[in-house]
Amino acid sequence: MNLPTRTLGTTGPRTAPVGLGCMGMSALYGESDRAESIATVHAALDAGVTLLDTGDFYAMGHNEMLIGEALRSAPAAARANALTSVKFGALRDPDGGWSGYDGRPEAVRNFVAYSLQRLGVDHIDVYRIARLDPDVPIEETVGAIAELVEKGHVRHIGLSEVGAETIRRAAATAPISDLQIEYSLISRGIEDTILPTTRELGIGITAYGVLSRGLISGHYTRDRQLAPGDFRSFSPRFQGENLDHNLNLVEQLRKIAEQKGVSVAQIAIAWVLSRGEDIVPLIGARSRTRLTEALGALDVTLDDADLAAIERAVPVGAAAGDRYAAAQMADLDSER
Repeated sequence: MNLPTRTLGTTGPRTAPVGLGCMGMSALYGESDRAESIATVHAALDAGVTLLDTGDFYAMGHNEMLIGEALRSAPAAARANALTSVKFGALRDPDGGWSGYDGRPEAVRNFVAYSLQRLGVDHIDVYRIARLDPDVPIEETVGAIAELVEKGHVRHIGLSEVGAETIRRAAATAPISDLQIEYSLISRGIEDTILPTTRELGIGITAYGVLSRGLISGHYTRDRQLAPGDFRSFSPRFQGENLDHNLNLVEQLRKIAEQKGVSVAQIAIAWVLSRGEDIVPLIGARSRTRLTEALGALDVTLDDADLAAIERAVPVGAAAGDRYAAAQMADLDSER
């Protein structure tokens, strides 16, 4: 049975139609404050956000342990309502390097055992391989997760960054709850074939990167100094002329936001929310301040004139640079 659309994070009377992406609390965006991260998870749960998204490879398990700590220290009602979404399969080394993905059934069973322990839960609500393993048919990987569903270790099967053909093959193997994939004003590649496929099959979308790693948040500046290892230091969209071009797009978006009396980030998130009831945006907030701003998007109503103005300010394909470096783009089945 698929998860209901726009209710991936809905389990009680007080819910918000967005999820909390927790990766930045542990990895890839510079140092973070553990206490503030946990407080942000608690604030999100208190605000009605119940979907918590992570990956077992985010800082080599650190992020799962962080979420586990946040859940243990949360009020019982919030803890009971929380839904966990976990990506697995990425292979790391002690130096932080990446060496592919492992979607073999025996690897799936191994990965989930460690995740359950780190999270401190008896089941994971949505489980998905982070990227397609080119050496293992998706039917085998999904079949292994389906066995975990039968045993009660997993509730729902998800997918991540795969294309239309893979989605169809996976859905023919077992029920698929949702596809997690990047989707924002400047990353609209899913609209051609992927989104029509998920809608045909009744599969929801969990949209990550809705602010494009902060690029279209309205807070990023040309002179920002990035910490060593920050993803944005090698992301094409944050480099040289690409960055100048993309920040000019943000300034066009800022004019619309100012006219409505809201922030750029709120406009960008509200735009994703406007794209359909089957799309759940993930908010990548690392602090309560950013979380509060992001949740303000739920109160932003975009009418036809607003949407038309946004399309003029940031047309399809307007961004300069790919969303990942070339080597990482090659790993994305969704881009093939």
